[in-house]
Amino acid sequence: MPCGQPDSGAEVAPARYVLGVDLGSTMVKCHVYDRAAAVRGSSCRKVESLYPRPGWVELDPEVLWSQFVGVVKEAVQTAGLHMGQIAGLGISTQRGTFITWHKYTGKPFHNFISWQDIRSAELVGSWNKSLLLKVIHVIFTVLHFLTGNDRYLAPSFLTFSTQQTSMKLSWVFKNIPEAEEAAKKNNCCFGTIDTWLLYRLTKGSVYATDYSNASSTGIFEPFTKCWSPTLCNLLSLPMSIYPPVKDTSFNFGSADSEIFGVPIPIMALVADQQAAMFGECCFHPGDVKLTMGTGGFWNVNTGEHLFASQRSLYPLIGWKIGKEVVYLTEGTISDIGTAIRWAQDIDLFTNVDETAKMAQSIADSQGVCFIPGLQVSVDDTHLCASFMGLKPSTTKNHLVRAILESIAFRNKLLYDTIVKKVHIPLQTIRADGGVSNNSFVMQMTSDLINKKIEKPANADMSSLGAAFLAGLASGFWTDKEQLKKLRRIEAVFEPQKDSEEYRPAMDTWLQAMKHSLHW
Repeated sequence: MPCGQPDSGAEVAPARYVLGVDLGSTMVKCHVYDRAAAVRGSSCRKVESLYPRPGWVELDPEVLWSQFVGVVKEAVQTAGLHMGQIAGLGISTQRGTFITWHKYTGKPFHNFISWQDIRSAELVGSWNKSLLLKVIHVIFTVLHFLTGNDRYLAPSFLTFSTQQTSMKLSWVFKNIPEAEEAAKKNNCCFGTIDTWLLYRLTKGSVYATDYSNASSTGIFEPFTKCWSPTLCNLLSLPMSIYPPVKDTSFNFGSADSEIFGVPIPIMALVADQQAAMFGECCFHPGDVKLTMGTGGFWNVNTGEHLFASQRSLYPLIGWKIGKEVVYLTEGTISDIGTAIRWAQDIDLFTNVDETAKMAQSIADSQGVCFIPGLQVSVDDTHLCASFMGLKPSTTKNHLVRAILESIAFRNKLLYDTIVKKVHIPLQTIRADGGVSNNSFVMQMTSDLINKKIEKPANADMSSLGAAFLAGLASGFWTDKEQLKKLRRIEAVFEPQKDSEEYRPAMDTWLQAMKHSLHW
């Protein structure tokens, strides 16, 4: 019998596990889940970003591919399993990071361009000052006034930013002749990380994305659920480059058997914040997910209703499963985990677990305020991080408390915006991400918004959400009601102080924020 071939009479173990891979901004992780959604094996590797020029942030596609394959193999091995026992694979990915490649050779025209990349800054500035954009604002303001149709609201105050995929894609076609030439001949493929991984896993036989990833590019129109011809015409982006859009929980095909030894079914593609929302079982309108990681993300399930973009809030497709399309409204906060890591780098503390105790060891920050690089309510690209109110008596504890308070204050600002603009009663609030492990931030946020906040036992919600979606598509789990029973809550933070007790400190912080503008 050839080496490695199973005995024809041997019993083959049934597929009893699903994989959830989360390829985020800093780490790529793979977890092996059993039917109880317990983690049986894990593996993670650091995402290696490249900085070829100031402001440029890239990822090497070959390194990323190697890391992806590596964590999948290691996680299954750590669990003491073999690939034949895997019922399906779900993939969650960072949003907005993209690549273009030749349709027939599969050769990329450039590295992945990260969502953090700001190479399009000059292009963005030019567009935002243009007469054409002002005309567009007027036209869509009139259309919205005459029709009352919310789909005309967002274009009425459209502004471009360096985070948007559309601007960086426009930069690609203006600066990479090979990509431009291939696009003219309909030989150029565009893909976010999920699309490119699917393409590689299937040896080029499947080219697709899902609705959550597509809607997160800013090029996909959530109202019509199509790639936006209006935006593409405006920016001279060819419509031929975009992948077909499929359901989030869907049989996308199988990984080629040469990669993992057996053909593993790829049963879900999902954007990371939407994956975390699904992992938290925020299935009902009004359910709220708060992720506090590198950045902060407030997501509200708005059900079948799509709320138009309103400056600090914007609409997304959460997921599509069969006929069900669930919409979300999202608000973001920058530099949460980033600020905490910076504080650690300059030796304000040794271990991040110390920070909550440091903040709780003093009554207040003694008037010290921390202003992060960007704010939820301020559109100011010149705003830089700063401490204000420093005194001879200021200690490391005051500085750490000021950083943590700034997170809670920004959570409060964004929560108030959501309550004001999203006309759906908010229900359960569930938190995840590394900073959700900080009891000071969690308790202060609960006090400020006067709401109970649940924290799950497992903080890696994006991996779990991808696994849940893959498990539903493969029949590993039957329905969302079964998934809700698998949730494990580690802690519940309930309001302990009246929010008014924080009013003096928050007023001081808001005043400090105003003083820091255009610094």
